[in-house]
Amino acid sequence: MAGREAEDESTDEFHVFIKTSSGIVFAVPVSLDDTVWDLKVKLNRQDPSLTPDGGRLINAGRQMEDSQTLQHYGIKPNSFVYHILRYGTLRVEFPDTPLTSTVQMMEDIYIPSLPDEIPLTSAVQVREDIYIPSLPDKASMSYESKQSNDSPTPEGNCWRCMWEDLPKVTPVTHWDDLAEHLVYRADLPRAGVFQCSLTGLSFEVKSAVTITYRYDTWAEHLSEADWETWVPAGPLFHIKVQPGVVQAVYLPHFICLAEDVNTSLCSIAHFKSGEMTLERPTRLIAFSAVLENPSFSLLGVLWRRLRSTLNSLPMHSLVLIFQQFNAANTTLHFYLIPDDNSVKQAILKQEMEYESKFIPKPPPFRPLFFGCNYQVTTTAPAQITPQKQLPFYYKSPKEQQLFVEIYIENMAKEIELLMTDTRDGIEVWRASLRSGDANLPARVSGRGAAFMKENKTMLCSRMGQLRTILMYLRDANVINSDEEEEVRHQDTKLERNRMLLELVEKKGWEAQEQLYQILQRQDPYLMEDLEFC
Repeated sequence: MAGREAEDESTDEFHVFIKTSSGIVFAVPVSLDDTVWDLKVKLNRQDPSLTPDGGRLINAGRQMEDSQTLQHYGIKPNSFVYHILRYGTLRVEFPDTPLTSTVQMMEDIYIPSLPDEIPLTSAVQVREDIYIPSLPDKASMSYESKQSNDSPTPEGNCWRCMWEDLPKVTPVTHWDDLAEHLVYRADLPRAGVFQCSLTGLSFEVKSAVTITYRYDTWAEHLSEADWETWVPAGPLFHIKVQPGVVQAVYLPHFICLAEDVNTSLCSIAHFKSGEMTLERPTRLIAFSAVLENPSFSLLGVLWRRLRSTLNSLPMHSLVLIFQQFNAANTTLHFYLIPDDNSVKQAILKQEMEYESKFIPKPPPFRPLFFGCNYQVTTTAPAQITPQKQLPFYYKSPKEQQLFVEIYIENMAKEIELLMTDTRDGIEVWRASLRSGDANLPARVSGRGAAFMKENKTMLCSRMGQLRTILMYLRDANVINSDEEEEVRHQDTKLERNRMLLELVEKKGWEAQEQLYQILQRQDPYLMEDLEFC
């Protein structure tokens, strides 16, 4: 029934939200009996430029077929659906001029292959999710869409998996010295669905409520027999909340559902009194397993391990790079981990204690597989130890994570870091490393918490440029808009500075590190005076 007009009369009507490539969100009334085509027609009535045959709809990482009903895809009230325009034209030119800045800004867009010989000017039809590993030394490139605003940029770290775009809350954090873990407290203001901006954990609640949670470790709770049967597919959480308020919990996972995976192998583990029980998730979406009417204990996502598919479970992953300031010349630590924020935080904390600098780079552009080895190489002379091959598998946040050390004697020029799958030689990740990425002094990283404690009194009286500092902290999700206004409304500069410092201190060492680095950039003379006074 793809060609019929959507019917106006529908029973049990509710709204879904459709987010377009240009970032506009439309609330569209639908019923479960509507087909995907009906939904496209209703969207077209709100925006005539979005024609039913000119785009595709994505939900939970899957492309929706025009003939299927919304009930088939498990669409619920207030679900998010993404509208992606279908095709564009990529123009590649090779004049006798260097690459333009426009091309350099598109360096992370990928096309699997181009012809060996391309005319001076050519037009190539491309999909939205393809990737360009390299272009000739001299080229220019532009992307012309068949319709305006055709620049699909999926949220999240996978080009084919799309986030549920949920309202974000920034929790208050504090470090529990006795238990040696970071505790999060989220104050949810009303009924609805909210996502923690720091962990990706989400809750659907009936009313306003305060929820506390923290990461735990699989290694402390899975038995040897469990490890033979199950593989962790996301962080393990310890959650506390009053009973009966949470209608659903969204537990983060790092399995790439855009690949052909057997979702029936997914379970949610509960640990109570040392015993593990398993429950099927209500539904799986791109980055979360949803469990309705949950009871709370230790909760996390597991995937059943099958011998025949040991290396065939596609994972979202992260590459973390740190510069070691206490080592000779340019020395980097290169980590490859699943997209598990508990593991990432453990590495960040450890490297900050070493006074390292984090160098952000994009994640791999292909799903990776546990049990496989990936080879790290560079385009410039470098020593990579202990070996160039880095195995990819899950290690508990409390364990020492594997990394390779990359020593570069001369970083005067830009170099490229590459990673390939040792099974077939296919490139899975590439990033440029520039001298500017690794030119900050050691005191810029890793000293935040200690510096704030040592200099709190002086900062209260001398810290300026508060408006700019607040803007940077808000953009980094360290504070929210309500907290910013609360600081601004204090009567005196001393009171404003004191409130800000106390607020950041309560949020933990990461927030203090953010403020420390902002102050290094915005007021280097004050910071130098305080560092050496």
